[in-house]
Amino acid sequence: ALGVDSSPQMLAKAAALTRPGLRFELGRIESVTGQWDLVFSHAAIQWVDDHPTLIPRLLGLVRPGGQLVVQMPSNHDGFAHRAISETASESPFREALGGWTRRSPVLPVDQYAELLYAGGGRELTVFEKVYPHILADAAAVREWTRGTALLPYLERLPEPLHAPFLARYTARLRTRWPVGPVFYGFRRILFAARMPEQAHAG
Repeated sequence: ALGVDSSPQMLAKAAALTRPGLRFELGRIESVTGQWDLVFSHAAIQWVDDHPTLIPRLLGLVRPGGQLVVQMPSNHDGFAHRAISETASESPFREALGGWTRRSPVLPVDQYAELLYAGGGRELTVFEKVYPHILADAAAVREWTRGTALLPYLERLPEPLHAPFLARYTARLRTRWPVGPVFYGFRRILFAARMPEQAHAG
């Protein structure tokens, strides 16, 4: 088994799990090669662009009889994520980011079913689920998104703008959630497909 991550920090955490038959390597999901009985991704491919190309490529890594199984967040059009991009479009953040905002590559859930089938996948399971989280207040929503959706913005912004950006973002969150507790419905897409066994000649 092979675990791949583009983050040295994540690989350092995973190193303790290394054992015979399981290794971890620095690399990009879209660059993995080989043939595998199971290709599994947990909360990772939302960072990889061009899913119409990526999904067939991942299916191509699966041996006949094997499975592709994926879970990823699908909150890109939720209020908290929109509040991040709206904050990034304001001055002085817009200038510091050069007008950049992140566009999620995550597709509508039905398109994954179509891509899986077109790529040869069968026995499809494709669905989107809301995971309910009860958070203390708007600041807790900010902290929930800090290690995910906020990360690319904070990585690009100069450090002196971090606190002002977070303050402006939190103020936006409070327009939606002025008091706690907050119901934060976290959406995820989950899908699986099996590659059919090859027919035997003769």
